Amino acid sequence: MDFNDSPEEAAYREKARAWLAEHAAAHRAKWGELKPNTPDHMAAAKDWQATKASAGYACITWPAAIGGGGGTPIQSVIFGQEETKAGLGYGYFTIGLGMCVPTVMAFADGETKKRFVGPAVRGEEIWCQLFSEPAGGSDVAALRTRAVKDGDEWVINGQKVWTTGAHYCDYGILLTRTDPDVPKHKGLTMFWIDMRDAAVECRPIHQMSGGREFNEVYFTDLRVKDSQRLGEVGDGWKVALVTLMNERLAVGGSAGPNYREIMKLARELSCVAGPALKDQGFRDKLADWYVQSEGLKFTRFRTMTALSRGQTPGPESSIGKIISANQLQELANTAVEMEDQYGILVDPDQAPAEAAFQQSLMWAPGLRIAGGTDEILKNIIAERVLGLPGDVRVDKDVAFKDMPTGR
Repeated sequence: MDFNDSPEEAAYREKARAWLAEHAAAHRAKWGELKPNTPDHMAAAKDWQATKASAGYACITWPAAIGGGGGTPIQSVIFGQEETKAGLGYGYFTIGLGMCVPTVMAFADGETKKRFVGPAVRGEEIWCQLFSEPAGGSDVAALRTRAVKDGDEWVINGQKVWTTGAHYCDYGILLTRTDPDVPKHKGLTMFWIDMRDAAVECRPIHQMSGGREFNEVYFTDLRVKDSQRLGEVGDGWKVALVTLMNERLAVGGSAGPNYREIMKLARELSCVAGPALKDQGFRDKLADWYVQSEGLKFTRFRTMTALSRGQTPGPESSIGKIISANQLQELANTAVEMEDQYGILVDPDQAPAEAAFQQSLMWAPGLRIAGGTDEILKNIIAERVLGLPGDVRVDKDVAFKDMPTGR
């Protein structure tokens, strides 16, 4: 592994850093400090996305002809690092630009790509993905949302759940079952849909963290044209894999408090034997978190080295997601216990460390599920990396309509 920027990469980093220094200051002067998940926060996010797009810093690896930057994967990584340091990471576009629109680009016709890619890059339209269902979470192929052909249209009925941002999104990609007479992975078809259609109902889910980012989404006789189909009829699983691989990469890079933050907290808190930082049990945990963090850092360096050389990264994203999500949950739980009675406070103005650990404790279990549960990813690593025998799957050759449903 080479941990240093090449001369070309160093030059790009300096250019990106200078651009961010100028435009980030102007953006903050224009919008000030805003509360997340408010109309003004959304407007500021769209403004920043448009600013990046005009300079070629939005979707850096996409061709310039469709609104991207025409750059390399390592340039995208470098700009992302510098943007994070500048404190301007808006999350509204992550799913759309990281998962949904690349799927549209890969499987839609030319007219559809021309219509949607540019507005998405500029932040004018936001996308969501509609996969999970009450009966199909980790086993996405067990979904029951039906799409029935009616002339040159499809009529869709069913339900999705845990759809991030559905209540504010303009469009979405929807995985449906079009043929129940074949095994579950073979009878799926993907469509893009208008989330503002009257036949689409979004119900935000109230989370214990106080947020409402996730939704239940219901479809009642939703009509979509056959031209809205992504890929061939029955090829929905192949299309979905493109989206899921991108999702795991995004979740694997999720941020949160790390060992440095909890070490700072431990210096400020006291336990029965004195400062929490001197407690031997805590110091043992701190050492483990440090080792894990360094391992994750160097694993990401391995990914960056592969990108810098024009290679395809290996299984680092799956490994990174398992380690980072579990570490975040354990670290946040320890911090909240250390805070004692203050650990129940979730108001940033009252809780220690601005309630960062409380929020992480409530969010971390979701990270262990999003983009593939721990168990699913461990199976992937075992089978595809270590070459171990696969699980016995007795339903892989059974028609979906003949599978037991538990009803």
